[in-house]
Amino acid sequence: MANHKSAIKRHKQSLVRKERNRVVKSGLKTVAKKVETAVSGNEAETAGNSLKEAVVALDKAARKGVIHKKTAARKKSRLTKKVNALSA
Repeated sequence: MANHKSAIKRHKQSLVRKERNRVVKSGLKTVAKKVETAVSGNEAETAGNSLKEAVVALDKAARKGVIHKKTAARKKSRLTKKVNALSA
């Protein structure tokens, strides 16, 4: 454990951030799974609506620094490709 007051504070802050990031990442997995489920069930309208939610969540996570912006772009691209394959 850290000895300096500032190091102790930084450690506490890192634990708080870690928990917050864990919650956000879990939410991202949930919205992605929602899209995947709609796609596998051939529900085009539900998949489209779920995709919109997923895109917003991914962009927000990237903006907050929880995930890298290119990771968000890659995930959005893959989900969009699956949803578009339904209508094609």
